[in-house]
Amino acid sequence: MSITKEILKARDIIKQSDFIMITAGAGMSVDSGLPDFRGPQGFWKAYPPMKKLGLTLPEASNPTWFYQDPAFAWGFFGHRYNLYKTSTPHAGHSILKKWVASKEYFIYTSNVDGHFAKSGFSDDKIVECHGTIHYLQCLDTCSLDIWPMNQFVNFDPTTFRAKEPLPICKNCGRLARPNILMFGDSDWISNRTYDQMDRLENALNESKGKMAVIEIGAGEALPRIRVFGQRLADKKNANLIRINPDETKDIRDSAIEIHMGALDALKILDSVMDDV
Repeated sequence: MSITKEILKARDIIKQSDFIMITAGAGMSVDSGLPDFRGPQGFWKAYPPMKKLGLTLPEASNPTWFYQDPAFAWGFFGHRYNLYKTSTPHAGHSILKKWVASKEYFIYTSNVDGHFAKSGFSDDKIVECHGTIHYLQCLDTCSLDIWPMNQFVNFDPTTFRAKEPLPICKNCGRLARPNILMFGDSDWISNRTYDQMDRLENALNESKGKMAVIEIGAGEALPRIRVFGQRLADKKNANLIRINPDETKDIRDSAIEIHMGALDALKILDSVMDDV
């Protein structure tokens, strides 16, 4: 891996910053062995039965399935929970932890896998804007309670259909669902994420000095992470570092682009971090 001018410039920005804002999309977790569902083909590669049914990610990750076909819904989300629960965050998380050890920081991620928390980042410094698979809520919203998901879901590895028992609401005993913002979702209980956002806003209002925004693995198909980071960089007059193997299609910002996967980019940046 060559040391490019972008790498050196990003290194200097990170070292000179007082506040590091880490924004992370699905590409951050690929090096941990998790699928990023990039396009229909990527989704179907991870879940072949969905291809047979002609379902895309937005069509499969939809709360209506929990009402119409709970075994189908929990087969998909149960497999994801089992995978995310047992997977190990890649070494890039530890690199980021080292960089922010003596700085103010926050993490804003669309990932529902919980890998930042599993890596030891403080829960008080993380915003999971789409929720997390590690919490449950009542499908019928009998209350606004959410609670930890501690049940592995059995499923048929060929059909990805779940087997009983399915997760149930701790209050009413009816079916539970993940506390994740799905497509077309009007019943997601967002209190936990809103509390996270309040802590982020307080941290940003109190922040002083130079800020660096490090965007990792955020695509353009679902641009929430990219839009958040760019708007924050503009508002705070911060430097934006974009780590993504794909080149930006429509360059409307002054981001320093490192066209590499998350782990490779973080490793090469870390290798020069202590250079004079």
